[in-house]
Amino acid sequence: MTSVTAIDTHQKSKDWHSQSAEDVLTQLGSSANGLSAQEAAQRLEADGSNEIKEGKRISPVQIFLGQFKSILIWILIAAGIISGVLGEMVDAIAILAIVVLNAVIGFYQEFNAEKSIAALKKMTAPQAKVRRDGQVTSIPASGIVAGDILTLEAGDLVAADARLMEAASLKCVESALTGESESVVKESTLLEAGEVALGDRKNMIFMGTSIASGTGQAVVVATAMNTELGHIASLMEEAGAEPSTPLQQKLDSFGRILVWVTLGIVVLLFVLGLLRGTDPMELFMTSVSLAVAAVPEGLPAVVTVALALGVLRMSRRRALVRKLPAVETLGSTSVICTDKTGTLTVGEMTARRLYVSGQSYEVTGEGYGPDGEVRFDGKKAEAPHLAALLEFATVILACNNSHLVQEEGLWKVVGDPTEGALLVAGIKAGGNRESIEKELPKHHEIPFDSDRKLSAVIRKLADGKLRAFINGAPDVLLDRCTNLYTSDGIRPMTDEDRQNILSQNTAMAQQALRVLGSAYRDLENASPAELTSDTWKKISCSWVFQGCMIRRVNKPKMPLRNAARQVYRL
Repeated sequence: MTSVTAIDTHQKSKDWHSQSAEDVLTQLGSSANGLSAQEAAQRLEADGSNEIKEGKRISPVQIFLGQFKSILIWILIAAGIISGVLGEMVDAIAILAIVVLNAVIGFYQEFNAEKSIAALKKMTAPQAKVRRDGQVTSIPASGIVAGDILTLEAGDLVAADARLMEAASLKCVESALTGESESVVKESTLLEAGEVALGDRKNMIFMGTSIASGTGQAVVVATAMNTELGHIASLMEEAGAEPSTPLQQKLDSFGRILVWVTLGIVVLLFVLGLLRGTDPMELFMTSVSLAVAAVPEGLPAVVTVALALGVLRMSRRRALVRKLPAVETLGSTSVICTDKTGTLTVGEMTARRLYVSGQSYEVTGEGYGPDGEVRFDGKKAEAPHLAALLEFATVILACNNSHLVQEEGLWKVVGDPTEGALLVAGIKAGGNRESIEKELPKHHEIPFDSDRKLSAVIRKLADGKLRAFINGAPDVLLDRCTNLYTSDGIRPMTDEDRQNILSQNTAMAQQALRVLGSAYRDLENASPAELTSDTWKKISCSWVFQGCMIRRVNKPKMPLRNAARQVYRL
């Protein structure tokens, strides 16, 4: 293979999706067998490691000294020193205390904001599986170069931007880039359009995202700061170089006017006093006292406290403000753009309501944490509801490939966010994932298909028989189901039952809730060869409709109806 180093991926990063996988491999000097170890080493030396660059670090001392750039602050410092020289120690201490308070609050906020780039670095994968010299090997993600072939499977973090070559039921969670918590179905087919939005590039995967399900192979087209995640890091690094906010400009302008007006008055007073024959020392002391009195000591304190309160309120909503004056931007906002749910979101999915055995239940708790419970009529569900809830929990946990992990005190889902919401709901309903995996081993799996609108997992029961657990669109499930699970046992489903379930589905959909149905069926005479996506369409009888699981897409951070109030308060 001809040696190709220092591949310029940035120029063509916008149109990799509109080129065939073969053309991409050719341009990058690679092949389906990947790069040789020697070629990869040469490219790594030429292009640098695959890491998000933090840029020039600002020391805590620099951040602290940066709080004294305002001319108004220097006027206060001068006023405090002069007050001390004149013996006005109370005024001097008060003025200097205001200056220190302003500096401490500003330093604290900016010091925390500087950690944002480090947080981005944690989103990159520490290890990655690549094909080198025709063999799949695991290497540190920092050693990946353009032209490497990534081997992907469920649970992997994507280590670089790459063009898919193969994809088998591949889904990717891209909420870190697009804000959409729904996993995206990926495919290797060519996209004809030249300009395609990031979220619509189905044949591309991006650094910092994760694989929810399926497998695939992809050729790396961009690494480090040339990736989409690197572009975000660059924008964050440039944020500090933006021009001053309107508030900063007005305060600096006011400070300059105050200095010249005060100096003019003091000089005029001094000259008039000399003409009248007043003692020069007395005139000097009087002029200095007048200058100190003209300084509005309370202005910086009022501004700092007002901005600090605004930053505090935003931090409670996990909004990071790099500089105190920047919080005024929200107060100056006239239009707020939000997604279709009317919320500013964090890319999590949370179960909100259950409809099981003819009863509606509320699910408490936020995100993927285990805190929360299933409630009936405002109280924690107890007997006789527990049996139906446990049966329902078994179905949604048995048909689930996601896992929950706790990192730095926060619960995250590894896998599809929808299945993550189902997993948490099943645990809160009394289910036990470990027991299900042990007592009902997985036999076969049929992944979700947009045409079929169903996903299923077939598990082996204790008596050796097979049972299919299924989640999918309620209307599609109802067409296949003949029986209904109730607190009194399983009975044939009536037209009235179907109507009640469809009414619940409609009512919840009108509340912006997305609805999933659950069911199961014993497969007494089915062989593994018959459990394929083709014969699945023929299996439409004897299903037991278990219930509906209602989930909300994304946890709300600031409802749109409260945005105007927040602007007013800040």
